[in-house]
Amino acid sequence: MNTSMPFPGPNDDDVERAVAELEKYVAAHAPAAADPAPLAVAPATKRVRDLRAEVDEARVLLELQADAAPLLVDTDRVRRSRKRVAEAARLYALAQDPAARAWQASRVRLVLTAAALTALVGALAWSTTGVHHTLTRGMVERTAAWWGAWAVEPVISTVLLVVVGARAFLATRGRVLRHQHLAVVEYGALAVTLTLNVWPYLPWVSVPWTRFDPMQLLAHAVGPLVAVGAVAVLPIIWTAFADLDHGLPVGPTPTPASPEYRQNTPGTAPAQRRTTGDRVALLVDRARWMIAAGQLTADPSATRLREALGCGTDTAREVRDALRKDGA
Repeated sequence: MNTSMPFPGPNDDDVERAVAELEKYVAAHAPAAADPAPLAVAPATKRVRDLRAEVDEARVLLELQADAAPLLVDTDRVRRSRKRVAEAARLYALAQDPAARAWQASRVRLVLTAAALTALVGALAWSTTGVHHTLTRGMVERTAAWWGAWAVEPVISTVLLVVVGARAFLATRGRVLRHQHLAVVEYGALAVTLTLNVWPYLPWVSVPWTRFDPMQLLAHAVGPLVAVGAVAVLPIIWTAFADLDHGLPVGPTPTPASPEYRQNTPGTAPAQRRTTGDRVALLVDRARWMIAAGQLTADPSATRLREALGCGTDTAREVRDALRKDGA
């Protein structure tokens, strides 16, 4: 009979001794390994720090530049330009308004008239000194005749200004003032003024040829010549301004009257309107006949109608508007 004996298990001391022996064995038989060299780390110099900061900044800038919001914001210069453009557009639209065009033409006519009259008055003033010099040669100074010589040229100039003013004003009402007597007075006054200015400087008349100075003659002829120019161009300019078509409707202008006057003559105003309307209607029919006959264009201007029909500017505009209304 066999009896088995139990095998005792290892205790803790035995395990520790076995592990220690194993470590000694491994350490004794392990190959010798060279110690690894430590990695070289570049020193953080100023250039390295600056470059690293520049790279970081560039990455942030690239990210921000992808956003187009700053490009949509108007600068002060853009805003000022937009204001000027908007103002110019409104001014241009206002300039096309018929009332604005009429006002502008009136202002330009006033400026041109003032300039022409200034030149005319200045020329006549210079002419006054020349006339006084001619009339007072050999005359004792500060006598009655000497003082009266200053009034000769102003008297002639006043008559001339009356003729010029009448021609210019009537031209704005569609009436060209032509009369033989007015032409004689106008050009006669200018001829007398020119003669009195240049007489002391004419060769073979007042001075010998050896002493003749053409510049003196021209200088004293400037006044009358400028006056002739102003007299010639001012009525023409006013007529041209009166013929401008601003696109404004032309209608009958109501005449103010007191209540008593209207009660006393109740049928006067309607009768006048009927008379004016009948005359315009006759002129419209005549203009249609002339258009059909080829004497006028299909859309004649007020100036052409005034010349063809022999009427005033306002009446010609009414005829023109009536023709355009029928054509529309």
